[in-house]
Amino acid sequence: MAVSLHRRTGAVAFFYWLWDGLDRTIFTGIKFSFPARFVSPFGFLGMLTFVVFVILGISGALLMFYYQPVLNRAWDSVNFINNDVPFGFHIRNIHYHASNAMVLLAILHMYYQYFSGRYKIRNEILWATGVILGTVTILEAFTGYDVIFSERAELAISIAASLTTSIPVAGPTIRDAMFGSGFSDFVLRFYAQHVFLLPIVMLGLMAVHFPRFLVFDVPMVMAISGAIMLTGGVFPIDMGFKFEPTVPPGVTVPEWYLTGLYAFLRTQYDKFVTGVLWPGLFIASFLLIPFIDRYKKFSWKDRPLITAFGITGIAQIMVTTYWGFYIPSDSKIPLVERLVIDPVFLYTVMILLVPVGFGFSYMMIKLAKESERKAKLAKEKGPKKVATINLSQKWINWLIVALLAFQVFLNIAAYNAALVGMKNISLFFIGIILIVFAGFFHLYRYALNQAKNTPPPPPVPIHEDKPKELVESTVPNSKLSDQSSGTVTKEPKEIAQQITTPKIQADLGIGTNKISDFGSSDLKTP
Repeated sequence: MAVSLHRRTGAVAFFYWLWDGLDRTIFTGIKFSFPARFVSPFGFLGMLTFVVFVILGISGALLMFYYQPVLNRAWDSVNFINNDVPFGFHIRNIHYHASNAMVLLAILHMYYQYFSGRYKIRNEILWATGVILGTVTILEAFTGYDVIFSERAELAISIAASLTTSIPVAGPTIRDAMFGSGFSDFVLRFYAQHVFLLPIVMLGLMAVHFPRFLVFDVPMVMAISGAIMLTGGVFPIDMGFKFEPTVPPGVTVPEWYLTGLYAFLRTQYDKFVTGVLWPGLFIASFLLIPFIDRYKKFSWKDRPLITAFGITGIAQIMVTTYWGFYIPSDSKIPLVERLVIDPVFLYTVMILLVPVGFGFSYMMIKLAKESERKAKLAKEKGPKKVATINLSQKWINWLIVALLAFQVFLNIAAYNAALVGMKNISLFFIGIILIVFAGFFHLYRYALNQAKNTPPPPPVPIHEDKPKELVESTVPNSKLSDQSSGTVTKEPKEIAQQITTPKIQADLGIGTNKISDFGSSDLKTP
């Protein structure tokens, strides 16, 4: 048996030890793929959602050091974090915008899986857990912005408490468990739900929802992280007004992912129907889609009814979201009239969106199939050239140098902005730094891919040996001009060994049939 004298030391030994230790864990059952080229982010939106979840966990843990879950101290502690704690402004804005990004990515991920028919390939469990996980994600974001206990949070709390109470039989019990007996219990209970209960539920659902193959694209992860920080720098979240029980709250609206529900509630129809039954039916329909869809194909073009249902749902969500945000600005109109939405008008529009959505869906399907038919005809006539961007090695090097220089400039600018006190500008620069790093990483990956795909060099022509007379005749003119200028260098001439080829009669032009007396006697003649 051969014995290796090589010994791992330092960081290499530590990583090998860590990898050997992970061999008996659940992480080895998951296959991580690091793409060597750019791939569409729609295929791994779930992974991006998990990355944002990790950002939320880290930033939320840092905020827990200073937040106080007490009724009369909650808003003040958040205000202290935002204004007085070093880098507290940055962490709070990252946490807030990451929560919105997580909800948005979860919705996009669900609809991408819906239209691509991924739930049809024995992924019913993954689809069902994903729908439930999306609902829990919205609840997690909802409890997060409520623990500030501002006027906006008080509106959301009042609506949630009234909706919970409207549930038959079990409503009051659920309200007491979630909200407590009053405002004094609410903050602590929502805080416990936000930082412990709901994250535990989400991690359990993720353990079932995650597939065995995960795509971890480093440039896209950096780009998403940079976009969150950039948004925090451009649109810094304000504190709002502190809720005072003795002061009537102003006119406000909830977060964007709850404004659709808020529009239904503003119709002043039954709270259970508008706030619990409609959203429940919407979630249940998505849960039952894998069992309702009987189409044999996966493409959205080959599933017209399912596609039309999804597009109609998106249209209704967009309309109700806009309606929830819209409040007439005329202060002369009474507050009740400004907030109330005519139920006949709202539900008429919602009903009319059904045939409009179905008609739009069938039109899109028809146009898509017509374009496919034209593409097939064009392919039969001849190969169609696809426009590609191919950068030379020179341009790749110049772009890498330019991105590195831009990175250095952005780091200096972000540091100076932090020293001066321009918090949002420094957060904006940090976001740009991450986005530039994503571009730099992708360019480096592209360069490696181009180096692998370089064509082989052309074959070197094989030159035959030429006689010395021909080689000397091809001497460059410059050498001859040097000799003619008078500076002639005498070099010893080497006599090359000449191999004489035997000459035959055809080379001498002598025919044996022409000279009959040619013999050995002629060689003796002088």
